[in-house]
Amino acid sequence: MPKRKRRVYSREFKVSAIERLLAGETPAALSRELQIPTGHLYQWCMHYRRGGPEALRPAHRPYKISGAVEVDPVVKAQRVADLSAARKRIVALERKIGQQQLELDFFRQALRRVGVAHQPSDGPGVRTSTRSSRR
Repeated sequence: MPKRKRRVYSREFKVSAIERLLAGETPAALSRELQIPTGHLYQWCMHYRRGGPEALRPAHRPYKISGAVEVDPVVKAQRVADLSAARKRIVALERKIGQQQLELDFFRQALRRVGVAHQPSDGPGVRTSTRSSRR
């Protein structure tokens, strides 16, 4: 059996795939569309987060091993800004969830009180125990 050729992806291709992934597309859908394994997407994303687009090297090019990886100050500032914006959004969403939970508790309690106040009728055609609002 002949071996399949290994596909080589350009840096631009990888960056565009990662940007779509970070924009909210699901890895499975993106993987199907681009015909690449999801594992590649996850690896590319990990390398991109660690060192930006420069960390996405073509296949068969080993990474330079060094003690500390220098990150561009602009990239670092952008990451910090993105992280703080994400944290603010998380706080706002958690606050909204808390408010919705309070509303749900209120309406559950109100529904229980209405259910207790309304006695079921004895049978079909028999008036209920609550008064009509037409009076």
